[in-house]
Amino acid sequence: MVAMSAFLMRTLDLNTATLQKEDDSKHDLSLYKRGDLLEVPRTLFTHFGIYLGDNRVAHLIPDILPVITKNKSAIAKMVTNNRLLLGVITKVASVRVDSVEDFAYGSEILINHMDKVCSQPPLDGDEVARRAEKLLGSVTYSLLWYNCEHYVMYCRYGMAISYQTYKFCTTVRKIVCSRMSAYLTALCGIGTMLYLGCVTSLTVLLTVLISFTIWMAA
Repeated sequence: MVAMSAFLMRTLDLNTATLQKEDDSKHDLSLYKRGDLLEVPRTLFTHFGIYLGDNRVAHLIPDILPVITKNKSAIAKMVTNNRLLLGVITKVASVRVDSVEDFAYGSEILINHMDKVCSQPPLDGDEVARRAEKLLGSVTYSLLWYNCEHYVMYCRYGMAISYQTYKFCTTVRKIVCSRMSAYLTALCGIGTMLYLGCVTSLTVLLTVLISFTIWMAA
């Protein structure tokens, strides 16, 4: 068990050393003010954080490592993509403070870009930072209902929403609730009934009902 944990830790932190060798001066700290909302591209999505000042960024990030080890120094290191993705799957996350470099993970940083998207005006910078600091610690993570964007949107605008989640759900709805899906559902239902030899009034009714529901929602 110990050997397995050690192997997983080495695997999860595989690219940490490489990234930490990058020039720390890449990001000009004079550009950031306390309470700024920072965002960077991260794997398949955009990652968000709140700048607290003094090269510190508070951000909600999934991380599998606390499940594997209690080594605080290892957990405090930059969260790699491997650690992050496994944290998403296991729903293990926390609001933590990292340096700007560790938060950016080698990417360019956008500053207060959401001000152009959100209709709600931002709160005062100190209030934003106070909210971000108050929520530090372990959290119950949900990719759809409580992720890093929900966290920063609450801190800066007072409402926990996620535009990424909305766009994702809208896309899924367009795929699932389409006329083609209704056709395919009906065909699959009929094919399954014929293959299994279970053509009854109940199975026919269920096939028709499900297909009709998708058709009406399209």
